[in-house]
Amino acid sequence: MTRKRVVITGVGVVSPNGVGLPAYRQALKAGKSGIARHEELQKLNFASQIGGKPPVEEEDVLKIIPASDLRKLGEPMAYAVMAAVECARMSGAAVDLLRGYQDDPVDWDTGAMIGCGIGGMDTIFEELGPAMAEAEQQEAGRGPSPMGTDIVPKVMGSSVSVAVGKFLGTGGQTCTNSSACNTGTEAVFEGWKHIQLGFAESMYVGGAEGTHYGIWAGFDAMRDVLCSKFNEAPEKGSQPMGAGACGFVPAGGAGVLRLETLEHAQRRGAKILCELVSAYCNSGGQRDGGTMTFPNPDGVVRCIRRVIQDCGVDPARISLINGHLTSTGADPREVASWIKALGLPLDKFPLIQSTKSMIGHSLGAAGALESAAVVDQLANGYVHPSINCENVHPEIQKIAASIPQRLVERPLEYVIKASFGFGDVNGCLLFKRWDGK
Repeated sequence: MTRKRVVITGVGVVSPNGVGLPAYRQALKAGKSGIARHEELQKLNFASQIGGKPPVEEEDVLKIIPASDLRKLGEPMAYAVMAAVECARMSGAAVDLLRGYQDDPVDWDTGAMIGCGIGGMDTIFEELGPAMAEAEQQEAGRGPSPMGTDIVPKVMGSSVSVAVGKFLGTGGQTCTNSSACNTGTEAVFEGWKHIQLGFAESMYVGGAEGTHYGIWAGFDAMRDVLCSKFNEAPEKGSQPMGAGACGFVPAGGAGVLRLETLEHAQRRGAKILCELVSAYCNSGGQRDGGTMTFPNPDGVVRCIRRVIQDCGVDPARISLINGHLTSTGADPREVASWIKALGLPLDKFPLIQSTKSMIGHSLGAAGALESAAVVDQLANGYVHPSINCENVHPEIQKIAASIPQRLVERPLEYVIKASFGFGDVNGCLLFKRWDGK
């Protein structure tokens, strides 16, 4: 099989610290957090009362999605569509849902792989649950009160990709993956693999996640998993690689990239942002230290090395690591795995950052939003800071000089990005600056 060159031509973002790529870029450069305390969580007596919710107003959504369609979408579906439309437009596709889209031709050369971790909770809690509870209180023989015909499409696992496929008219495989915290990164890998196999010329890839308290409740019940010590100072709550890290901050949103073969992008005259040179996913088998919540270190190292060896890149040419780095006890273990996998002297270790320090952990959307940050940094020559780690964790002190505490503006060559999810599943992506060759 002839290896294809895969490039990125579009990016779409719905993030807690910025909706739309320009706002996201501005926030990342400024080290601006999108984490806030939420009154709803206080009323429910959550231990962790902070989280990252995209600042999306209905009036802004209605500038993109027709009102008649919006009411049929759950929260993660709306985020996915917003990000996908921005991505498509950036890539040069003429997308205007408000003028109508039903008569647009099917794009048989393009598919969509849009992942989601825990979708549909807003619909289950706010629509399905109340209707069924009412039915239980009614006389025997009477069914539940009318719920509308959109319940199933809004709660089914594939809702986010189905919504994107509908509005963009994708004729290739249109599917939703779900691999916990690795979902967004896995979606990029699946899209890249799909193109390499010759099944599509381009793929919309990424992930979306809602912010309903029903999604976060289970994590809060685990107590030590979420950050509960910074309810009074929410912007300080997410501290990846920091000495004060005490649990991740939950979040939601969506990130979508458009992957294409180089030839397809050039035929369209699309602007190329960067290149995706390699991608891989594996599992540690929940053995040798790997559990539901912690990855097998050997699986992590193997995943990273496979991506680097796959394209024959010298690790010394990697300018930046965009880690999974969640602000939990797993951070030192992850950094140790990066050190082992790259095999570089510590004084040659690349810069390492955590986008989660500003946006929290958006579960199924995390890898996608972080990949969007990687693409933008490569395309525009900067490294965003990792905030809240002025005091570096003692076990990470040896690479403290590699953690950017403020904005760095300089060209990057290769950027490697990884995600590690519940269930001991791993994903790694290697991006390269587009040099026009």
